[in-house]
Amino acid sequence: MRRAPLALCGGLTAALVLAVTGCSSSSASSSDSDASGGTPRLKVSGGYMPKPVSDMAAGFLTVTNSGRSADRLTSITSDISDDVTIHRTENAKMREVKSFDIPADGELDLERGGNHIMFANLKKRPSQGQEVGIELHFEKTDPIKVELPVKEINYNPATH
Repeated sequence: MRRAPLALCGGLTAALVLAVTGCSSSSASSSDSDASGGTPRLKVSGGYMPKPVSDMAAGFLTVTNSGRSADRLTSITSDISDDVTIHRTENAKMREVKSFDIPADGELDLERGGNHIMFANLKKRPSQGQEVGIELHFEKTDPIKVELPVKEINYNPATH
């Protein structure tokens, strides 16, 4: 059995740590390499999905950018649906958009009554207490995997 050089093992360990960090249900973050000060540094928190009552569902979360460069959320994928889109809500009307800006040293809030993730044609309807895996895709930053806990239908973190 051949052993990998120590430097290679260290790099693999770092990659595994980043991969595991990216799968956290409470928060996930992108690479922390911001030495130049010009790259986005993203962290996802507060994610959840209200229990679906049909073949559609919504998802909510916050993406915080502590970097000095803006980024853009361009898409979301999930095993639960092949039709996952992002929507902007304006004047009580929602419409699909291609992306959301994440400002430098700012955040993107996807929340009830506002901008959100829409899952259509669900392959299965998750129950309260389960988790739904999603992957967020960005213009500059590597994808981030997140587990959204399924909450009661009327769950609203502002009141809990």
